[in-house]
Amino acid sequence: MKVSFIGAGNMGGAIVKGFCLAGVFKPEELFVADASEQTLNSVSEINSGIFTSTSNKEVAKGADYIIIAVKPWLMDVVLEDIKPVLTAGQTIVSIAAGVDLSHIAEVVGNDKPLFRVLPNTAVALLAGMNFVSALNASKEQEEFVLGIFNKLGLAISVPESQMGAFTSVSSCGIAYALRYLRASTQGAVELGIRPDIAQEVIAQTMIGAAELILKNKSNAEAEIDKVTTPGGWTIKGLNAMEQNGFSNAVIQGIKANR
Repeated sequence: MKVSFIGAGNMGGAIVKGFCLAGVFKPEELFVADASEQTLNSVSEINSGIFTSTSNKEVAKGADYIIIAVKPWLMDVVLEDIKPVLTAGQTIVSIAAGVDLSHIAEVVGNDKPLFRVLPNTAVALLAGMNFVSALNASKEQEEFVLGIFNKLGLAISVPESQMGAFTSVSSCGIAYALRYLRASTQGAVELGIRPDIAQEVIAQTMIGAAELILKNKSNAEAEIDKVTTPGGWTIKGLNAMEQNGFSNAVIQGIKANR
């Protein structure tokens, strides 16, 4: 199998790294194109067996799967560049936010299975959240794409019309969660805790909170109630956060891009 990447920046590189770490593909099955030699050198550092090139056409030609991980405004440039070497049946996977599958089909034709995947950078650690939409794809092809991205964390199939909402919740959500971590670290420093220790403690606490939800299949309020005693530190802290607009600020941030 030949799996090609066009674009190996933050997101494309993270997916390549995740595929190698999870053993989804053999290194010699991966072909990566990028305009930057420095970026390609970083890919080679992941695994020297990965083929790299500055030519999009070279990696796209004869590929079973072409994963395009470029900025949205470069999508048409890339598609037009590789269009002469594309053949019917090649599967194209777009990581570009905001570029509809129908638009991709207009450029490359309706004879190819098309996918939009919305990942986040945690895929490099096999802890990513991936949303998948498809056009002109069989059930088997959908299951294959879901399967390979499931190896990078969790992947679910969603209607393309909801991609924007999931972008705000998950892809942007990495930054939102890290902003909470930073603010908590700043508060801990005011209490006299060293920032490096505070960050590690808070990050581990966030992992634990997430695991409680994922492993117990419970909801957030139920887990909050378990650690909130009358007159205790937790309820006082929660009330202080709410008085300063914590929940509303998060909700408005999630909705800001609708």
